[in-house]
Amino acid sequence: MLADRTTLTQFLIEERRRHPEASGDLNALVVDVALACKAIAKAVAHGELSGVLGNAASVNVQGEAQKKLDIAANEIFLRTTEWGGVLAGMVSEELERPYAIPSRYPRGKYLLAFDPLDGSSNIDVNVAVGSIFSILRAPTPGVDAAVSDFLQPGVQQVCAGYAIYGPSTMLVMTVGTGVHAFTLEPQLGEFILTHPNVTIAPATSEFAINASNHRFWEPAVRRYVDECLAGRTGPRGRDFNMRWIASLVAEAHRILMRGGVFMYPRDSKDPAKPGRLRLLYEANPIAFIVEQAGGAASTGRERILDVAPTDVHQRIPLVFGSREEVARVEQYHRDHNERPYDAPLFGERGLFRAPA
Repeated sequence: MLADRTTLTQFLIEERRRHPEASGDLNALVVDVALACKAIAKAVAHGELSGVLGNAASVNVQGEAQKKLDIAANEIFLRTTEWGGVLAGMVSEELERPYAIPSRYPRGKYLLAFDPLDGSSNIDVNVAVGSIFSILRAPTPGVDAAVSDFLQPGVQQVCAGYAIYGPSTMLVMTVGTGVHAFTLEPQLGEFILTHPNVTIAPATSEFAINASNHRFWEPAVRRYVDECLAGRTGPRGRDFNMRWIASLVAEAHRILMRGGVFMYPRDSKDPAKPGRLRLLYEANPIAFIVEQAGGAASTGRERILDVAPTDVHQRIPLVFGSREEVARVEQYHRDHNERPYDAPLFGERGLFRAPA
C-alpha cells in the first residue's frame, strides 16, 4: 500500500532536506499536531459512544457555550504539544490568555495558535467539523512567550493547516511551498499524501454566506450576493450555487477541492464586533493556505495576511477563495460601499440607485 505513497513524516523529512540548516523542530511540532488531530478524529467518530456530545456547563472567553468536545479537543492539543521543547507558548480559542508551557518542559522557538474544534455547533448533528492551527516563530526563543509575541501579521506564519473530520479524516497544510492534503489511513494510523499541490481555480460559480444576515450586510456585500442570485438574467450573466455549512474548515475544504468563494463579512448585527472570525487561529491560517493554493483572502478592504493583530482573540471579516471573485468583492467595497442600496433590480449593472 505504501510502495507509491508518501506519509506525512516522509513529506516533512523531504521538505527539511531542502533546508540543511533546519533543526527539525518544526517537523516535530507538526507531527505532534497531527497526533492531536488523530485523537480528536477518534473522539468525533465515537460520538455519543464516548459521552462527548452535548453542551458543557461553561462558556469560553468568546462568551460562547462550550461543547464537551470543545474542552476535550483543547486538552488534547495542549497535552500533545506542550512537552516537546519546541514551543514557547500557545493561544487557543478556548483559553482567555496564552497558555504557558509547564515549567517541567523546555521552551522552544515556535508559537502555536489553534482552534481545537471549529464548527462545534455541528457536532451533535453529525456534520463535518475540524481543527485549525497556525505556527509562528517566537521573537525570543527559549523563554515564555508574552502576549505581544503572538501579535504578528499572518504573512509571518511558517506553517498553517487544518484537519477535517468527515467521512474520512484529512490533514491539509502548507509550509510555504504549496498546499498538500493527507488522508488518515485508520488501520495504519498514518496520514498519507493523497492530494499534492492543491490549487483553487481563479473563477467560480459557487459562493458561501449566511444569508440570514442579509439585513445586516454592508451595501457592497448585498450587491455582490444579489447579483449572484439574479443568475443568467442579472449582470453576471450566469447562474451561481449557494452553500453554507457553518463550519469554516468544511467551507475551506470544499473551496480547495472544487473552487468557490466564502464570505463572513463585517456587518451591523453587533457593532462591537467588526467581524465574526478570529484573526490569529482562524482567518490567518486559512488565508495562508488559500494564498498558497493560488486563491485570495481579504477583509473586503485589505489582504488578511497583512493585518497587524491587536489582540490574541481579535475578530475580523473574512472573504476567501477564487481570486477573481475575491477581487470583485474588494472592488465593490472600494466603489460602492457608502452608496445607498436599492433592493429593486439592477439600476446600473448592479443594485444601486443611479445618481440623481
